[in-house]
Amino acid sequence: MKYTILLLSALLLTIFSCDELDKLTQFNMKYSESITVPSSTVIDFPINLSTPSIESNTESTFAGNNTNKNLVEKIRLDEMTLTIQSPTSGDFGFLESVQLFINADGLDEIEIAYLEEVPADASNTISLETTGVNLKDYLLKDSFQLRMKSSTDETIESDHEIQINSTFFVDAKILGQ
Repeated sequence: MKYTILLLSALLLTIFSCDELDKLTQFNMKYSESITVPSSTVIDFPINLSTPSIESNTESTFAGNNTNKNLVEKIRLDEMTLTIQSPTSGDFGFLESVQLFINADGLDEIEIAYLEEVPADASNTISLETTGVNLKDYLLKDSFQLRMKSSTDETIESDHEIQINSTFFVDAKILGQ
């Protein structure tokens, strides 16, 4: 009986320890980039804008989190927000819908976030729904690019500078296993 209790205790300790160890190789990477939506005088104006190449800097981020790119199991987008930086009185009411895509050298472009209907009373910040796809191959490249596709349901009289803030969740193998 004592042997069974000891064995069961050791098994439970191992299971809980693995969960704790797992958390040691799970972390977030944050990126921020800006794009400018040009003024328009036409409703239903399609917008297709790309960011400049974004350096991934994953090697240093991984090293700071006690892992390396060979141990990464998955990377997914957990959060994406768009914030109007200028004009200061701007809001997202001019947009009808928004889709964000990622691409990198040698990989097909895929959708990573969207908002099917932007509320007419949207403020200067909106949060997008994420697709949950594994983005490991994209973030392990030296750089990647984001593309915003949307359409307007109002005219805007001035250019709108939009900050894209992204939080990616990284899950790496524990001790190479």
